[in-house]
Amino acid sequence: MPPRRQGPDQPISPDLRVNPGEGISPGRISPDGRRGAGERMPGAVNARARYRRILRFAAWNLAVTWWYELLLPRIGLTRVAERTRSRRMQRFARRFHVLAVELGGLMIKVGQFMSSRLDVLPPEITKELEGLQDEVPAVPFPQIRALAEQELGVTLQYAFAAVDETPVAAASLGQAHRARLAPLAAADAGLDGVVLKVQRPGIDAIIEVDLAALRRVGGWLSHVRLVSDRVDMPSLVEEFAQTSLEEIDYLHEAASSERFAADFAGDDRVSVPAVVWERTTRRVLTLEDVTAIKITDAEALIAAGIDPNEVAPVFAAVMFDQLFTNGFFHADPHPGNIFVTPVEAAPGERSWKLTFIDFGMMGEVPANTRSGLRKLLIAAASRDGKGLVDAIRDVGVLLPSADTRELERAMTQLFARFGGMGFAELREVDPQEFRAFGDQFGDVVRTLPVQLPENFLLIIRAMSLTSGVCSALNPAFNLWDSVEPYAQQLIRDERGNVVQDIAKQALETAGVAVRLPKRLDALVSRFDEGTVAVTTPAVERRIARLERTARRVVSAILFGALLIAGAVLHASDAVFGTVLMIVSVLPLLHALLSGRRGR
Repeated sequence: MPPRRQGPDQPISPDLRVNPGEGISPGRISPDGRRGAGERMPGAVNARARYRRILRFAAWNLAVTWWYELLLPRIGLTRVAERTRSRRMQRFARRFHVLAVELGGLMIKVGQFMSSRLDVLPPEITKELEGLQDEVPAVPFPQIRALAEQELGVTLQYAFAAVDETPVAAASLGQAHRARLAPLAAADAGLDGVVLKVQRPGIDAIIEVDLAALRRVGGWLSHVRLVSDRVDMPSLVEEFAQTSLEEIDYLHEAASSERFAADFAGDDRVSVPAVVWERTTRRVLTLEDVTAIKITDAEALIAAGIDPNEVAPVFAAVMFDQLFTNGFFHADPHPGNIFVTPVEAAPGERSWKLTFIDFGMMGEVPANTRSGLRKLLIAAASRDGKGLVDAIRDVGVLLPSADTRELERAMTQLFARFGGMGFAELREVDPQEFRAFGDQFGDVVRTLPVQLPENFLLIIRAMSLTSGVCSALNPAFNLWDSVEPYAQQLIRDERGNVVQDIAKQALETAGVAVRLPKRLDALVSRFDEGTVAVTTPAVERRIARLERTARRVVSAILFGALLIAGAVLHASDAVFGTVLMIVSVLPLLHALLSGRRGR
């Protein structure tokens, strides 16, 4: 596997011109991928104008939200905010939809993420943005050809026997075309039909502008206490930035594809397209063509003799394995990235498998987070409210100092009323009852120090999309039917891990016991010699505070003395008096700023 190459570090140029639909014209590209300065396209949009447009949109909507959601309730006009909320959400979603389609780039990705957050965002937003990906305009093939040939170093006629100029898919960051490998390359790769995936020309520069704007917006939100107490917005934006930059590095995607395939090697539920490394670079990716039945195409599945109701639990179990066992998961499992591929099978056996594609957006679950997620799943399957809250704390969503008694009580009530219900059953529940529980949870959560841990954004996205795909396959699908058996298996695995942990702790304890006499003897010797230093952080902090206060008092006295002396002398010696009054500003600044630094 070739090593991953990093793209050139390109600063934002004030002269950069970006076409909203097509990106930057290939124009003159140097061998290292950099673009010649001063290129222009007719009707293009200046990068600075793009940056400012994103900021204007964000600033206006943040101001509107602040006015209605924070200011009006404080002056007793809560009903006005509530009465206009739905209309304001619809207006925001429509305006963002227009912005994303016109600008493309990461704005499409932001919209896709918002459309998948059915759990936290109102339907006025998610419904408006759900079809955003399908509206991305395709890049004309001559531009795709120019970039691909520049990257591969050969003409497409030499590299491929044929390339379909009509794209099979046009996404916000890249575009895919079906192709057939040239005879020699086909013989080496052992396959003929491939998909040629090429970056949108100029997408590097577009992403750079968009990330700069998103970082600025994240900085604004970090000063809003309601947000900063729960989410580290700068870290969240950086996580999104890292994911986006990895998505446009096709060498990284190819390596992720092979890692994912290795995780499911020998698993007849999952297949992954092979990578043609000889025709792959950072901006061009060539993969085996594995196009089959879209996972949510119920009519095609039934026509192929596949029951959609049987696909949902298998898909859920595969996603659970990625999140809770492998720790390396597909973070963008929307229907366009998963096929159901018919296979030959003996009577009574499964006659299909799930084929995953597009490994640009992948996530990793650290061992400690994975352990917390496993506990969370087990507690949810067991309807254990206290255990669920403990698991949420372990994952890092709740700070250790949080008083969770009210949350535990609310979770227990939630399980008692809704535990085990599928989505179809939940739709039959009285909306007023849901609203009552929502108000209760809202009041409880607002009193808790809740935060979004680092690397958690992709986990939430993956689980949200998994739930949506399963519901599309079978509206009556009950996620609990998949969670409970999986949790039971985790419990059996955890028991084995507990035995290992106890043995490990016993060895560590024995080691401490062996070393203890020697360490005690060394400590007694230091006491005898008088070399033991005792520190009391609280006393040290108070002494430091007193010292700062004393310095401020001296500075204040000096300021007053110089100011008065200057005023008195000004009548007899105007120059010297003025100098003293000006110099008095220095101790004044010290008195003010030293106190601020010490807080």
